[in-house]
Amino acid sequence: MRLLRLLKIIFVVLRFGLDEFLLAHARTRWLLVPLNFILFFRDTSAPRAERLRHALETLGPIFVKFGQLLSTRRDLMPADIADELARLQDQVPPFPSAQAVALLEAAYKKKLGEVFRSFDEIPVASASVAQVHFAVLPDGREAAVKILRPGIAHIIAHDVALLDICAGLVERWWADGKRLKPRLVVEEFEKYLRDELDLMREAACASQLKRNFADSQLLVVPEVYWDWCTGEVMVMERMHGIPISHVDTLRALGLDIPRLAANGVEIFYMQVFRDGFFHADMHPGNVQVAADGRYIALDFGIMGTLTNTDKHYLAQNFIAFFRRDYRRVAEVHIESGWAPANTRVDELESAIRAVCEPIFDKPLREVSFGRVLLRLFQTSRRFGIEVQPQLVLLQKTLLNIEGLGLQLDPELDLWKTAKPWLERWMSEQVGWRGFLENLHAEAPHYATLLPQLPRLLHQRLHENPNAQIEITLREMVLQQQRRNQWLTVIAITLLAACGLLLLPLGWVG
Repeated sequence: MRLLRLLKIIFVVLRFGLDEFLLAHARTRWLLVPLNFILFFRDTSAPRAERLRHALETLGPIFVKFGQLLSTRRDLMPADIADELARLQDQVPPFPSAQAVALLEAAYKKKLGEVFRSFDEIPVASASVAQVHFAVLPDGREAAVKILRPGIAHIIAHDVALLDICAGLVERWWADGKRLKPRLVVEEFEKYLRDELDLMREAACASQLKRNFADSQLLVVPEVYWDWCTGEVMVMERMHGIPISHVDTLRALGLDIPRLAANGVEIFYMQVFRDGFFHADMHPGNVQVAADGRYIALDFGIMGTLTNTDKHYLAQNFIAFFRRDYRRVAEVHIESGWAPANTRVDELESAIRAVCEPIFDKPLREVSFGRVLLRLFQTSRRFGIEVQPQLVLLQKTLLNIEGLGLQLDPELDLWKTAKPWLERWMSEQVGWRGFLENLHAEAPHYATLLPQLPRLLHQRLHENPNAQIEITLREMVLQQQRRNQWLTVIAITLLAACGLLLLPLGWVG
């Protein structure tokens, strides 16, 4: 079976002229002439990126999904290929309803009529990994049932293995192969697929996002019905909404479209900077709008996470861009450790200015946040900066959000919407409010730390008393300075801890 699949891949590669990629190396370029002579009947007049897209579509849904991933890796892909692959649409025929019923009965070890009050055997959505049916639970709640495709794990294992072989050939024989790291991209793709195959993981992600926006007036997330979830089946609340792409319908309902577009941007920044946990697959098919104007998030197979360091890095970069402070952008790169420590700030600053200054000659509402981040990644690569995978995922999501926002409101000024939010967030993180919140977060540790301070202080002040007789006056002064600094830190810690403990009693402020 694997041999037949490999033969099909070779046939498709030759049919669409993708040997142009594989034989681009100087040592093998001479093979193109006899190969083109033998395959004179094929049509290779279309651009290479377009031929690559058609080849992936011909090879099936897993290869289409791989192409979608490649389109997000603009830090690695040539611009023409990334742009063309972004057009890939995963239109996959559903698998038979009889198989869906059999899979559910095997998962629950019951007849379907004993599990659901009713089950719609016609799927409402179908993708490469799973498809969705509507159902009604025994207690009358409406539900959406997501079911993994039968045998999909086995199919994915075969196709990923073949992709790895192809990636190895590209890395070996294509001129840009080593720089593009295709085998690492395949490894990343396999990780995404492995995550998508575990529907319990997706259910947990949905539950986390719902908790983060529990009191939100901007976003609603479906509730997960855990008693009906397994690794192969995910059951959640059925949502009633209008696809975000149906702008005329939204307008007919009387919704404030410009406000809706701005809300979408705000939701994104809340996920990224407040929570560090964001929906990373926000294409139009996964976003709906409720009748009350709230966004509805669907499909939680791909979620991104950011550390506090990532969040601070991004916020400082964005704010510096707002202010055209390119030196600060360069400094943040080096301070974060993503740029080599020996990088010259002035050289990195100059490179960033050369890329970004032309952007600011346009009206702010015409400037793409995602494009700015992309240009930053491309410039960073020249200085040996390794772009972090979570930021590439963020950049892809940012482009999706911008596309959705501008589709709703072409006049949307993304910079104007984002700048005050980011500045407020930064002030909360580095100002007094952030300081007090950090103290409050550390409060549980004070009960253990405070009783130990007198003993630690006594030990520190009486360390090695006999050796002090032999040190010089200069060393004594330096030691006393260090001791004073240490005592100052202890005093500040004690004062802050005492103040925090007294706050609930109303004795402070």
